Amino acid sequence: VGTGKGAKYGILIKGGEALENAHSLKHIILDKTGTLTEGAPSVTDIVTINGDEKTVLGLAASLEKQSEHPLADAIVAKSVEEQISFKKVEKFNAIPGKGVEGTIEKKKYIIGKPSFITETHSLAKQEDEIARLESEGKTVMVLVQGKSLLGLIAVADPIKKTSKKAIVRLQRMGIAVHMITGDNQRTAKAIGDQAGVKSVFANVMPDEKAKHVKRLQKTGKVGMVGDGINDAPALAQADIGIAMGSGTDVAMETGEIVLMRDDLLDVAKAIRLSRLTMRKIRQNMFWALGYNVLGIPIAAGVFYVWTGWLLNPMIAGAAMALSSVSVVSNSLLLRKKKL
Repeated sequence: VGTGKGAKYGILIKGGEALENAHSLKHIILDKTGTLTEGAPSVTDIVTINGDEKTVLGLAASLEKQSEHPLADAIVAKSVEEQISFKKVEKFNAIPGKGVEGTIEKKKYIIGKPSFITETHSLAKQEDEIARLESEGKTVMVLVQGKSLLGLIAVADPIKKTSKKAIVRLQRMGIAVHMITGDNQRTAKAIGDQAGVKSVFANVMPDEKAKHVKRLQKTGKVGMVGDGINDAPALAQADIGIAMGSGTDVAMETGEIVLMRDDLLDVAKAIRLSRLTMRKIRQNMFWALGYNVLGIPIAAGVFYVWTGWLLNPMIAGAAMALSSVSVVSNSLLLRKKKL
């Protein structure tokens, strides 16, 4: 009944173990992009340092066209919108969690997060501008060619309309909510403040997410909510992996619960469903054991000497049937509960 009710709400639960464990979660970790946010980022600012906006955008889009990151899609989409043609890229290389590089017309270009670019270039003059953009919850990428800084591109991914409400509900259920992202601390905090998440894990590389899950598991059961390929190890490490239905096949295969509506409110609903189901299981155990605890001593004649009580086999059979009916009926009442 529990898994059937979940399916009715678009919450697909893979077996009874996931439904049984979800009620005892103490922590929920939310991936940012595509889970907490819409997963449809757009370019909001282009700050030129050398060259004009179209040149900076065109070069950045040519590089990012080879990438599969959602932020790369935003830059490519902006270039298409501005009707800027793409240039041929050679020797393309993606540095996970940092940026991409490639050769255009025999010149090497790199676009990546500021912390990656500062390994080889000084961003002292752009520090205030980067800080301003990041404090607005935007992700900033820097385009460089050789030793020259060409420009900054800021991308914003709006928070889903129901995310804040879902987080409030989870917190009221006594669950600690955390956000995990590859963004720097300033951007992560700005987005966390918008969503109402106080605990933020920033600057997390894709292969480090599972380590944060493992660390939190020392203080209680952890649920991980994600949608991407790089979330799969964390989903597998968590006590309950919850995958968004719009996510990758790998994420959905790894997760024990799949949310078909991509709504974070369904995370709270899944946990409430687990709690209601476990409550019904305990009630059923009480009633089933209660019949036997009362009936078996009477049927065995324990009270016959003092009271003359014996249990007619027909009555015993009826009592056992009634026990089964009461348990099934009580379980079916779960269908009427609101999540």
